[in-house]
Amino acid sequence: MAAPTWDQYMIPSLKVLNDGEVRRGRDVTSAAAELLQLSDEDRAVLIPSGQEQWRNRGNWALSYLSRAGAVERPSRGNYLITETGRQLLRTYPSGMVEKDLRSIPGYESPRLAQKPLAGGAAAGPVPTVEERTDLDPDEQIENGVARIHADVADQLLARVQAQDPEFFEKAVLDLLMAMGYGGAEGSATRTQLSRDGGIDGIIDQDALGLSRIYVQAKRYASDNTVGRPAIQEFVGALAGNAASQGVFFTTSRFSADAQRYAEQVATRVVLIDGDKLSRLMIRYGVGVQVRRTVTIVDVDEDFFE
Repeated sequence: MAAPTWDQYMIPSLKVLNDGEVRRGRDVTSAAAELLQLSDEDRAVLIPSGQEQWRNRGNWALSYLSRAGAVERPSRGNYLITETGRQLLRTYPSGMVEKDLRSIPGYESPRLAQKPLAGGAAAGPVPTVEERTDLDPDEQIENGVARIHADVADQLLARVQAQDPEFFEKAVLDLLMAMGYGGAEGSATRTQLSRDGGIDGIIDQDALGLSRIYVQAKRYASDNTVGRPAIQEFVGALAGNAASQGVFFTTSRFSADAQRYAEQVATRVVLIDGDKLSRLMIRYGVGVQVRRTVTIVDVDEDFFE
């Protein structure tokens, strides 16, 4: 069964508050989740920000109910049902959605509206935001960002695959530098040692240069699969350099056998495939630039204390 959407928390939240007691928001969302018979699997789901999805959706339900005057906040983080809330319980005992709130006098849906220009002239229609009732506003933002990042990740991988091997070798060293490796001097060495499997780069792991990471970078088409023999050759090259750890980057993917071998071999070998590579490049700002920054605000409760 699908997890309850944010609007499905509204009626259970009102039922929890229907006894007229003031309750903390956290307690309301927990009790509403019990009424919804949330499974352990649903409770374990996190949104990209790290917050529990069910609690985030419950909090948004309280926010919309507050906007509609169905609940009030007598003090910070506490909620109390109003007569409007009790009327909603009587009208929609089995559940309600956001559009049902629009029948309440004074309720204004949080959408983009027309903004008047100086002198009272209308600025013209502003497109409304298409709402998906299965996602709360936080999730809609994160879903949009995830879709943008997925598209950029595909573009990054295609651009890297179109470059020569030397460019890819430098790119992965730039990525490791951005991730905080490179020692006190913040530098990495790209090399072409003629050993079994080859070593494409060396980078310090700590500030004093006491530990080094050896790098292999193989630029392949997306449909290529890196098998166990390539990882074995890399492990042999590490042994030839008396190295105990290395990172194997590829723009394609690794076979299941290659992954099992990397996990079982005594030498510490980390495998980074094309999907993980592109996500790391986005996360650490390598090969990408910030197009726009969006600031998300919330009410400062301390201001109103």
